[in-house]
Amino acid sequence: MYRYYIHPIIYDTSYNPVDTITWGLLLGLAVLGLVRLFRRYNLVMDERLVLSTLPYILAGSSLRVVEDARLIEPPWSYLLITPIIFFLVFLVTAGSLVITRRLLGEQFHHCYAAIGFVWTLLNLILLSGVGLENGWVIGAVFLLGSALAGGLLLCRRALPALSFLDDGFNRTIIYAHMLDASSTYLGVDWFGYYEKHVVPTFLIDLTGTAAVMFPLKLLVLLPALALIDKTIEDRSLRNLTKLALITLGLAPAVRNTLRLALGV
Repeated sequence: MYRYYIHPIIYDTSYNPVDTITWGLLLGLAVLGLVRLFRRYNLVMDERLVLSTLPYILAGSSLRVVEDARLIEPPWSYLLITPIIFFLVFLVTAGSLVITRRLLGEQFHHCYAAIGFVWTLLNLILLSGVGLENGWVIGAVFLLGSALAGGLLLCRRALPALSFLDDGFNRTIIYAHMLDASSTYLGVDWFGYYEKHVVPTFLIDLTGTAAVMFPLKLLVLLPALALIDKTIEDRSLRNLTKLALITLGLAPAVRNTLRLALGV
């Protein structure tokens, strides 16, 4: 247990096959738990709720950088290391959702989103004391990710098989993961950082460049999105699954970009 679970958290080292599978299963259970929560409170995961949840992704990502910058000491800092921070942010997000929904009824969205924005702002204020070292990275990640996502959407016009990209959620997922791949490419190839996840690490070592992340993301995401749209009929479950995919792309993209920009 120490080797596969505790050691990677305490020393913030790479993932291994055992904990990768475990955390993946727990993520799936968390999504199913959210489905039950949504049914209990008569919630629908629509575009409005997804947009209201995005600030919590930004909050979690910036909070992770607080640990990267060593602004919090152990043992509290262990709560901010992946994957524990995912569950911490999940609990705060779910708690904010339930509380605002019960207090404000169907008009909860603005208050719910505001809590996430305030949380993000507090994290950024804390990080402002670190100072920017590579501010250009923010623009580089944005431009590279946008160009790649935009190029794929242009290809959609000529490829009917990509018709599922007409869905706004699916386009957001692709964009989030192109930003993630861009931040990983810059971090590994330009700044000497390393990838923590098992499969990307293997492929980066095999090819000698983190640019392999771009085709890897598309090879996984494109069939996955087509499969989700065809097989998951329940709207809330389908959109919650897509929100999880957005989080898996956007969260590391924001964290990596902030970390590179701050030089930590």
